[in-house]
Amino acid sequence: MRRVLILGGTAEARDLAARLSGVPGVHVVSSLAGRVTDPRLPAGDVRVGGFGGADGLAAWLRAHRIDRLVDATHPFAERMSASAARASELAGVPLLALRRPGWSEGDGDEWHRVPSLGEAAAALPDGARAFLTTGRRSLPVFAARTGVWFLARSVDPPEPPVPSNVRVLLSRGPYTVDGERALIREHRLDVLVTKDSGGAMTRAKLAAARDAGLPVIMVDRPPVPGGVAETGDAAAAARWAQG
Repeated sequence: MRRVLILGGTAEARDLAARLSGVPGVHVVSSLAGRVTDPRLPAGDVRVGGFGGADGLAAWLRAHRIDRLVDATHPFAERMSASAARASELAGVPLLALRRPGWSEGDGDEWHRVPSLGEAAAALPDGARAFLTTGRRSLPVFAARTGVWFLARSVDPPEPPVPSNVRVLLSRGPYTVDGERALIREHRLDVLVTKDSGGAMTRAKLAAARDAGLPVIMVDRPPVPGGVAETGDAAAAARWAQG
């Protein structure tokens, strides 16, 4: 029996789990961090919660006799990816990173790439009305920017208190270009702040920003840990996991 552990609750992780679930001779387990309320569950067995760092993950890999480890976490889950890489070394379990491709700037786009959330916050001009789609955990980085108003969209509510210059919009994609255009008009937004997460589900905001002439502050994703093989194709990851 080939035992595969998939880390992450991304669309790519669910795609991979669906491809492996039911394959003769393969037992797949998906691990979710448990930070999102009512997550979309993948096919196959599911565990929820952390492992206790790299050492804890390595011990879990050994105890469950895992043969293949796939890091399909969010492209910005830098700490989890680092733990996966270290645990792979400790337990001697091959690791593959499954990452959706990032976004590319096109005709009519006005993107300003920055390496961190802090630099994204610093790049906002006073008086801006910003559409913030970097996740609820990033809110404290931006809320300190007095003089900037934020429409912060997230799946789950941020930790209170919410600053007076922030309006929280609880919403889960996928989104449409028309819906994003309407949101921009309704709230008189003049800049989009987002992370280069990639994927089709949230790309509509970029098209809407281009149509409305909004500049985009794009936070670059961190690199995959050194020495870890990477693919953006769930089918290729499934073949690797069975190999």
